[in-house]
Amino acid sequence: MSRRRKREPAARRSRAPEQGAGAGRRSRAPEQGVEQGPGAGVEKGGESVVLNVVVNGFWGVRDEGPQVIAERWYATLARLGELDGGTFHGWHEAGDGVPADPLLMPSVPALADYVVRENTGPDLEVVGYGASLWAHNSGAPKVTSAIRVGGSSPYLTNSVLVTFRSRTVGEDADVIRRTPEILAAIGEAWDIDGGQVYDRALYRAVADHFGLKNSDPRCGRAVFLSERRAALAPEGLPGAYTPAAHGGLIIDLTYGGTQTPSAETVIDVNTQLRATGALEPLATPFDRAKL
Repeated sequence: MSRRRKREPAARRSRAPEQGAGAGRRSRAPEQGVEQGPGAGVEKGGESVVLNVVVNGFWGVRDEGPQVIAERWYATLARLGELDGGTFHGWHEAGDGVPADPLLMPSVPALADYVVRENTGPDLEVVGYGASLWAHNSGAPKVTSAIRVGGSSPYLTNSVLVTFRSRTVGEDADVIRRTPEILAAIGEAWDIDGGQVYDRALYRAVADHFGLKNSDPRCGRAVFLSERRAALAPEGLPGAYTPAAHGGLIIDLTYGGTQTPSAETVIDVNTQLRATGALEPLATPFDRAKL
């Protein structure tokens, strides 16, 4: 059921998608970019992170409450478990990132309750709901599933993330090779406008080259394009083209995890997609979820 949209104060209009929404929340979904700040590539204790990969999806305005959000989130987690049960199980609620954080067995009622518990601030129907879960299993990277969704604000981007971080597991892990499939799962569950797979260095290279904001569409190792974006995608890009849910398209520059595209290749693909309008940002204030 739609709710009446409230006009946002001017101070909110320039925020990145997940910044500062709801002062009363205990958890906050990360931004569309990789972790910010000088310590972004360092874990606690000062050790370098070997693996830092993100799969994200975003869309414009779509007013949804905790029940619908929980249904979409459960569909995402269930599909992740099918793709790699060794990585995606033993989910913990957000806390200190330690095994003592409460476990949550995913189900629609449990996730709906969790979303409500994690969001206690004002104007939730406007700014949306943020929550995250994490899991860290033997031989697997630490994975986080985070959401910032459901708001009616025409100035705040809705987004979902699945992140992978490890000091010991590398890029050759099977779950990392399958990140384009994870992108497809996010696209199906959340009916996203766009999304990508990227690592920290690649994200910064593309952002710096084009002068992009966190919320701007772009291509990483793989890109998800919603139906109208997909119709604008040129043929012949150096990647595997795979139809996705809701009329979308995934272009996988890793060819199923068998290749690692260079930053130069990814920047060239972004140039071509931008030239056709396939990566055009949604106009603000948003009046729709997708291009």
